[in-house]
Amino acid sequence: MTTDPAGPADTTTPAPPHGGIHALDVARAHGVEQMFTLSGAHVFPLYDAAVQAEPAVPIIDVRHEPTAVFAAEAIGKLTRTPGLAVLTAGPGVTNGVSPVAQASFAGSPLVVVGGRAPNNRWGTGSLQELDQPPIFSTISKSATTARSVADIAPTIDEAFTLAGSSHRGPTFVDIPMDEFFNSAPTTYTSEGNAVSAIEPDADALREVAALLAAAERPVLVLGTDVWADRAEEAALHFVTETGIPVISNGMGRGIVPGGHPQLVTKARSTSFTRADLVIVVGTPLDFRLGYGIFGGKDGATAARTVHLADSPGQVSDHAELAGSAGGDLTTVFTTLLAALQSTSGGRPDWTPWLSTLQDEVAAATDRDRGLLSAASDPIHPARIYGELLPRLADDAVVIGDGGDFVSFAGKFVEPKRPGGWLDPGPYGCLGAGMGAAMAARIARPSSQVVLLYGDGAAGMSLMDVDTLVRHRLPVVMIVGNNSAWGLEKGPMQWLYGYDVAADLAPQTRYDQVVTALGGGGELVTDPQEIGPAIDRAFASGVPYLVNVMTDVDAAYPRATTGI
Repeated sequence: MTTDPAGPADTTTPAPPHGGIHALDVARAHGVEQMFTLSGAHVFPLYDAAVQAEPAVPIIDVRHEPTAVFAAEAIGKLTRTPGLAVLTAGPGVTNGVSPVAQASFAGSPLVVVGGRAPNNRWGTGSLQELDQPPIFSTISKSATTARSVADIAPTIDEAFTLAGSSHRGPTFVDIPMDEFFNSAPTTYTSEGNAVSAIEPDADALREVAALLAAAERPVLVLGTDVWADRAEEAALHFVTETGIPVISNGMGRGIVPGGHPQLVTKARSTSFTRADLVIVVGTPLDFRLGYGIFGGKDGATAARTVHLADSPGQVSDHAELAGSAGGDLTTVFTTLLAALQSTSGGRPDWTPWLSTLQDEVAAATDRDRGLLSAASDPIHPARIYGELLPRLADDAVVIGDGGDFVSFAGKFVEPKRPGGWLDPGPYGCLGAGMGAAMAARIARPSSQVVLLYGDGAAGMSLMDVDTLVRHRLPVVMIVGNNSAWGLEKGPMQWLYGYDVAADLAPQTRYDQVVTALGGGGELVTDPQEIGPAIDRAFASGVPYLVNVMTDVDAAYPRATTGI
């Protein structure tokens, strides 16, 4: 008798994929390259899928769930494909509510996958049993449950497609634990980012072109959705071809690079007060833009307002509009330019108007110079920007997370490239910066990443420096530490003559918190030491916090309350 030295053939049938593999395969088809999470057993199948994948999908595990969702949202903002956050059931999911609301207001492509108590125990009081989709229904494009393992792939696919389609935003899917762990064959194949462009109304754009041709003092506003809709090149071409003055906000910053002669953000007040036509593209007509009302002060004629959005549903329904259109913003700009150039008079000459605004920009720049170089004791927060700005590379990513201190950043920081500015957007959610910094370091590995913290905002997420350290994500953090909730302290004093619940512990050593967590940091009380400290932070190669003690009385000169 002889035996086969190779042994008997292996006739074992491979086990069918479990629910986590079904979900991750779809996510990867949509461009997901990492997941952000905080560990929880309800979502273990997604972790197993990530580990077993070829290549493995990085799992960035954080110390508090909001950071995971803020990070995934920022991935969506920076890459313009939906980011993925994975939250365990119950409090893990509900901890993600504020970041999802931020993504909804900002139009950020984001998918949140939540764990859910098992179907086979539903209604009996199992751990963290909560019907979660209704909580998210008002702040997301869709919120649903994948009821069975067979539903997981198509439900996740629809969530990613919706999140990445204009108008972009967050989606939420939860998966019962027993179905997540369940295994089943699947023949479902995702087409990935198969998103169709929305065609804008060409006739409406020709009407806008006619308004523009007749305008003597037009202003163009570029907002976040110009970047999100990948229309930055078409927008810049439109600007340079027409000679129109431009103001940018949100992630529209950098589309027209800082220092460009047509960028008149520093003359914002004069621009909006004296304009006869304001064309707002890719941002809502909310409190940041006077609700769409421009000019009209002291008996002057109000400007006409045009609103151009990435989808018809985003066009304002509260403002009085002289023109509007919704659809693919590259098409919007190219169609509008062609229509303007074909008008009988050709491209208007707005040089005198632009020159007036350029004079305002030059005057504002001169005024700013004194603040940026202020030698006052205690330190004026503007001096920090005076030291930071010459040290920023053109491709730097700057992240704002705070009140007054970050308002100064909005005034002084003018990015040189699009996609280089992140802030919470119109929802104004403090604590978003740490997650955004993680995302920026991952998405832009060769760029400087600078997180600008108010000391109040720092207290909301600084423990996640531990995550930066564990995952080797060096970030430069600068805290403008005025030992107060400055955005509230001044207004309360103005209203009541006193303030309460507005003071923080004086001279808190946030730098020592970072050092204790494995990073680096230092305290700065002398304005001359700010620049050298920032240099050391950039050179350190670790998460590094520069804690600058600033003057609590140096409040940002705010023109709006947001109401």
